[in-house]
Amino acid sequence: MLNKNIDFLFTHYIAHRGLHNNKLIENTIPAFKEAIKEKYPIELDIHLLKDKEIVVFHDDNLKRLVGIDKNIKDYTYQELLKENKLFKIPTLKEVLDLVNGKVPLIIELKYDNEVGTLEQEAVKLLDNYQGKFAVKSFNPYIVKWFRKNRPNYIRGLLIPAKKDFKSRLIRTSYARFISKPDFLSVSSNLDKKLLKKLSKKYKILIWTINNKNKYLKYKDKYNLIVENIGEIYEK
Repeated sequence: MLNKNIDFLFTHYIAHRGLHNNKLIENTIPAFKEAIKEKYPIELDIHLLKDKEIVVFHDDNLKRLVGIDKNIKDYTYQELLKENKLFKIPTLKEVLDLVNGKVPLIIELKYDNEVGTLEQEAVKLLDNYQGKFAVKSFNPYIVKWFRKNRPNYIRGLLIPAKKDFKSRLIRTSYARFISKPDFLSVSSNLDKKLLKKLSKKYKILIWTINNKNKYLKYKDKYNLIVENIGEIYEK
């Protein structure tokens, strides 16, 4: 077993999709620049486009942020630039070049493609990246892919609060067994009993802390993935 130092994930609060607000859009270069300026580690999300370009964007569908009811994976990057007139969706390469080790990164891999496709393209960039980073996903098979193919990478499994069919596998001990995560990224709405059980075995990040009540509830026990950082606590 590799001896990994994951302390950097638990030293500072983590900016959820960068430091975004009413003026700075989530998962964009301006939001990441602001996080770097304030020295916050950055959590971000990546998708694979049909031309194999990796972009930094959260949703599977463009409607919420762009107003176009189409899935992002069905675009090439040039098509995306042409159709989206609201803001520039950055590539992973652009973000890695910008951050360049200034702050740690936590990269969430989305799973709207077959397991292995996004991962294979991502490691082409990450293998040569000199800064501190971790990868994570809700999909335990993606985390397992990294366990098998890049065991040196720090990997995390996301644990949702919902108990619906889609998330049932993720919440099981089987998911943790096959993926063998180095840490868990856990919903702030997860039931207390399960959270307590998980925290006995794993290092825990809590997401998303976006109000004062959640901040006060978890700040003394876990590290936090936070939005509205300046409004939630005194620096």
